Amino acid sequence: MTGFNAPWALSRLSVALQVLLLLSPLFNIFQVVKADNPFVQTIYTADPAPVEYNGRLYVFTSHDEDGSRDFVMKDWRAYSTIDMANWQDHGSVASLQTFSWANANAWAGQVIPRNGKFYFYVPVRANSGRMAVGVGVADNILGPYRDAIGRPLVENNEFDPTVYIDDGGQAYMFWGNPNLWYVRLNQDMISYSGGINQVSVTTAGFGARRSGTNSRPTAYEEGPWVYKRNGLYYMIYAANCCSEDIRYATGPSITGPWTYRGLIMATEGASFTNHPGIIDYKNNSYFFYHNGALPGGSGYTRSVAVERFVYNADGTIPQLRMTTAGPPQIEPVNPYVQQEAEMMAWASGVETEVCSEGGMAVSYIDNGDYIKVKGVAFGDGAKSFTARVASNTTGGKIELRLGSATGTLVGTCNVSGTGGWSTWATVTCGVSGATGTQDLFLRFTGGSGSLFNFNWWRFDQ
Repeated sequence: MTGFNAPWALSRLSVALQVLLLLSPLFNIFQVVKADNPFVQTIYTADPAPVEYNGRLYVFTSHDEDGSRDFVMKDWRAYSTIDMANWQDHGSVASLQTFSWANANAWAGQVIPRNGKFYFYVPVRANSGRMAVGVGVADNILGPYRDAIGRPLVENNEFDPTVYIDDGGQAYMFWGNPNLWYVRLNQDMISYSGGINQVSVTTAGFGARRSGTNSRPTAYEEGPWVYKRNGLYYMIYAANCCSEDIRYATGPSITGPWTYRGLIMATEGASFTNHPGIIDYKNNSYFFYHNGALPGGSGYTRSVAVERFVYNADGTIPQLRMTTAGPPQIEPVNPYVQQEAEMMAWASGVETEVCSEGGMAVSYIDNGDYIKVKGVAFGDGAKSFTARVASNTTGGKIELRLGSATGTLVGTCNVSGTGGWSTWATVTCGVSGATGTQDLFLRFTGGSGSLFNFNWWRFDQ
C-alpha cells in the first residue's frame, strides 16, 4: 500500500485505465479460458500476507472498494487453500470498526499465531490523523479479530507491518514508509521492549534508487516482508515509486546488517503499487503479490496473485514475472465430500456474502455466470450431484460441465424458488460421464436478475 499520490503517477494511471477499459472485453475472453491468476475474482484485493496453519495455507488481504479512485479500504479478508489452485473465501475477518481509535486506511496487515491465539498487525489511520499500527487478536485464525490493546501499538505516521518470531522465541515487527523501523515484541505479542529502532537504509543494503522515480536515496519504498530460511534472513520490500517493483536484501541476523540482492519482480501490470509475501508450503516456495489484472483494475482496484518459484542453490531468489496461469495444482479436489460453493479456482459474474447457515455463500448469481473448480478427481465416475441452494425468485439451473464453461454437459440440477434468499433447500440430480480428473464448471442458467444463492455441493458415486 502506498501512502502518497504523485501527480505524474496519477496521470499515467488515468491513461492506463482508459486503455484497460478499451481492451477489457479482450481480457475477459482471455481470462474466461485461461486464467487462474489473480486467485480472487469476486472483489478487489491487495497486500497478500500468507501464513500456514494446521496444514492449510491462509492468505490475508486488504480490500479495495469497487470503483475506487483513491485508497478506499475498510476491512481485511481471508482466503485459504490446500492445493494452490482452488481458494476458499472466508469473508471479512476484521474492519476499521474493530479499532475504535481508527477512521480510515485498512492497509497491509499480517497474521501470526502464538500462545494459542492469532495476532493481526494492521496499519490504520488513527483519529489523530497519523498512520499507526494496531493489533487484533482472535481465538480462531479466521477471527473475528478484536482490538487487543484499545490503542495503537506504534504511531509514528508510518505503516505496513511484518512480523516474524526468531530463534529462541523473540518476535520482531518491522514496518515503514518512507523509513524502516522495528521493535522487539514481548512474549504477549501486544507490547514491546527496547524502544523503536530505525534501520539504516543504505544503498549497500537496499539498492540504489531507480532513475526517474522520487528523490529518496535508496530503492526501499514500503511493504517489508521478513523471514528466515536455511539460516539466512530475507527482507523483501516494494521498491522505487511510482510504479513500484519488488526487491530484496539478506542478512546474517534479523536486524542485519542487510546486503542488497536485487530484483524479484519488475514493474508490471495496471497497478502502480505492489506488495510481497513469501512462504514455503508443502515443499514448494510461493511468491504472493498484487496487480490490477481484473476488469476495472487499477492502482486503486487491485487483485492478489501468486507464483511458484525455486530458490537458487545459493539461496538467492530468481526474477519472477506475473502470469495468468498461476502455480500448478498440488493435489486434486475430492468431489465425494461436501465442498463449499465459495471454494473455486475462478469465478465469472458471481459474488460472495455471509451465509445464514454459517461461513460464506455464493450470491448474485445471474444467467451465464459460472464457477470453475480445478482438478476434480471423479475417479470411475459420479452418479449424482447435490447442492444447497436458496432462492427468492423462481430459481434456475446448475449445469455441470467439464473442461470449460461450454464443455461436456454431465448433469443439470433444477433449482426452484425456496421462498427466500436465506431459506435453504437441498437439490439433487443425476450425473453421467464425469470420470477421471477434470476441471469442473458449475454454470448457472435461468431468467433475468439474481437466480439463487449457493452454499455447498457434493457428488456421490
